[in-house]
Amino acid sequence: MLSEYDHQIRRERMVREVIAAPCETERIAVRDQVVLKALCSVPRHHFVSPELAGRSYEDGPLPIGCGQTISQPYMVAIMTELLRLTLEDIVLEVGTGSGYQTAILAEIVKHVYTVEIVRDFEMKVKARLTNLGYTNVSMRVGDGYQGWKEYAPYDAIIVTAAPDHIPPALIEQMKPGARMVLPVGPRSQVQSLTLVTKDGDGSIEQQTVMRACFVPLTGKHS
Repeated sequence: MLSEYDHQIRRERMVREVIAAPCETERIAVRDQVVLKALCSVPRHHFVSPELAGRSYEDGPLPIGCGQTISQPYMVAIMTELLRLTLEDIVLEVGTGSGYQTAILAEIVKHVYTVEIVRDFEMKVKARLTNLGYTNVSMRVGDGYQGWKEYAPYDAIIVTAAPDHIPPALIEQMKPGARMVLPVGPRSQVQSLTLVTKDGDGSIEQQTVMRACFVPLTGKHS
């Protein structure tokens, strides 16, 4: 069994060699030092089952049960960087999963509101985040396609599962000037990682960033 120190060394190597300076030439290197610091700080091995802990700092998704996965670290990093987060931001996350992306966000922003449709994850994730000292996260079980209107509008929104179109409710819950990043595409196929920005006048712009492969967003819309 690896020690916490061993995990830390592996985590820092992953960030340095895979995320900040990826060996795959088609990848975009992550340069935001705040994002890189968060990736170095959050112990990914605490967000997977003990038998998978030794694979935590490989750059790939891992199963977390209920047909869901913890996202690839590089994808977590690039999606977080695209949001251009600040210390004062209020962020909505759709698809809590294991809580790993949630923790990365919580390292950076003022508060994270996160919605997860799989009820079986709720107690484990809340306990995990509490044990790791995150007090700036609110979580609820529900259909993330509808967002979390009570605390809208948001400075940024991140969706960690793929709808086949951009949910209108999430666009409505963006502040003017806000950014949203999400994979968009059909089930069981490669999707497009998409950056959505809302201008000051409320107009929407979309940009395809790269290919992605996520589990589908589930809920009443699907």
